[in-house]
Amino acid sequence: MAAPKTDLAKFVAEEIKKYEGIMVPVKASTSERLLVKKVPVEKLHPNPDDEFCSSEVGPNYSIYNRYVRAFQRFGSMDQSVLDEPITVQKVHPDGYMILNGHHRWAAAMRVGIKMIPVKIVNLTSEVDIKKMLKASIHNKRVTLDLDEVVFCSEEDDIPERPLPFPMNKVFVERIRLGIPALLHFLGQKGYDVWVYSSNYYSLDYIQKYFKRYSVKVDGVVTGIARKDKNFEETRKRAESLITDKYIETIHVDRNNLVRIFKENSNYEEYEIKTSSANWSRKVMKIIHKF
Repeated sequence: MAAPKTDLAKFVAEEIKKYEGIMVPVKASTSERLLVKKVPVEKLHPNPDDEFCSSEVGPNYSIYNRYVRAFQRFGSMDQSVLDEPITVQKVHPDGYMILNGHHRWAAAMRVGIKMIPVKIVNLTSEVDIKKMLKASIHNKRVTLDLDEVVFCSEEDDIPERPLPFPMNKVFVERIRLGIPALLHFLGQKGYDVWVYSSNYYSLDYIQKYFKRYSVKVDGVVTGIARKDKNFEETRKRAESLITDKYIETIHVDRNNLVRIFKENSNYEEYEIKTSSANWSRKVMKIIHKF
């Protein structure tokens, strides 16, 4: 594969055309997703639905040129300048579709980098959501943001005890204190638990993580910040399916809780004003009153 020289947008369009009508996302095995691996740069394919590949938006040349200069400065074979792996999804007939990291991919080819680190994920699909809804036995749900609410993201967050070795090397995020107890409580009260994330976590990664704490999540939706037209349409359809399923939805944030009723669209809002150590206890007290 020749590296793009001047017309990056044209090069990307040609790459997309090669796989048009034949590229299909497939599930990667657990072993494939466990560790960051290096793959030949030509095995990475641009995502036709991403803004990077759109004729209306296209590559950000400021970002692209910044990566090119960085790679050239440190040497084309120095992988240390790739400070984080490119997030990809395994595809048929071969290789990986880029989910996050198009500019780094293009810059790496431009300077001649042969191997590039990738993190392979299995994103939640519309079919996965339908399966999760079918498996549900409840008509009420609670939603939590993985990045903002469930995982530690602020300095004063108190984490749960880390998982024992070697699981703490596989599941590296730290769960906030009281989250497992809260999820257990919600299940007892007849609520399905749905977690959302703008990051690219694999569906089974999140499900297995919570199993390690002897609790479960009923729904997982990741990569919700993707900016592509097909995903936006899928997201709307999926959210419609989810909304139709439940007569009541509770959204739990760090500082407030909102209870929404499907029948009349009325809602109730409650403030969660307490310390990190008592946060989950406060949420449970509010929901217990319902």
